[in-house]
This record gives sequence, C-alpha cells and structure tokens, in this order.
Amino acid sequence: MKKTNAIRELEIHKIEHIVREYEVDEEHLDAVSVALKTNEDITRVFKTLVLLNEKREMIVACIPGMEKLDLKKLAKLSNHKKLEMLPMKDLFSMTGYVRGGCSPIGIKKKHTVFIHKSALDNKTILVSGGLRGLQIEIEPQKLIDYLKMVVGDIIEDVNIEF
Repeated sequence: MKKTNAIRELEIHKIEHIVREYEVDEEHLDAVSVALKTNEDITRVFKTLVLLNEKREMIVACIPGMEKLDLKKLAKLSNHKKLEMLPMKDLFSMTGYVRGGCSPIGIKKKHTVFIHKSALDNKTILVSGGLRGLQIEIEPQKLIDYLKMVVGDIIEDVNIEF
C-alpha cells in the first residue's frame, strides 16, 4: 500500500485508523460510488470539498457523500461573506491532492476545516486517504480533535413535499 501525506500524519501522531483500499474506476470518483465499491453505508463515507472565501483563503468542508454543501450555512458558520468552490484546475496546487483523492488530512496550505455534525452520529467515518482507491476509517472525534475541525450544520435541507 502506498503511503500518503494523510496516512503518514496519522501514523506520526499515533492516531488510530484503518486504511481501506478499493479498485478505482476513473469514471466514478464520487463518494456514492466509493460507498458502493467498499460496501459501506453512504452516511459514513464523507467527501472532502475545497472552497475559497472572499479573501481567496482556503476552506475545507467534509460532508456525508450523498449530501450537498449549503454554501450559505458554511459562510455563516465560518464568518465569511462569500464562498465559492475551488476551481478543479487549482486543486492539486492548493492541496497536494487530486479529484477523487482529496483528504482533509495532510493539506499543507493553511486552512480551516468544517465537518457536518452527523459525523458524530457514527462510531467511525471514512474520508479519503489522499489517493484514489484509499479510504481512511477513523473515529470522528479523533479526526475533529486532530484537525481542529469546526462542527456544524453545513448541508442543504431536504424539502420533501407530498
């Protein structure tokens, strides 16, 4: 198994985790596809999204794989006026990671990390291991403590009408 910055950081800081490998399908890099390939509950598979605030500072958000990020909620929680998704062409230079392999762990540039509160409903969650085909299973509180994550409601509300 290839060691990534994310895995190295967890090992150096002696943070308990499990690395899970899966076969990569370049056409399906989304969190839902990863959950299906790894036979994991999609509510435990968190995707990592990278954004910029109005000052062009990086913000990272981790949300359950089947959910959509609510930019207004995240802007309010992060005390910013405006947030926008980081252009895909800038992902590697800003994070050291590629699409489908972006981990909240091991990003070298200064940033703040947010995670949806539902992470705490699970004994463990899965986040990218920093490479396509790698997932890290970790207790959410250990991840939150290590990355000094801000926990909050940052996903879109589901409105079901009958």
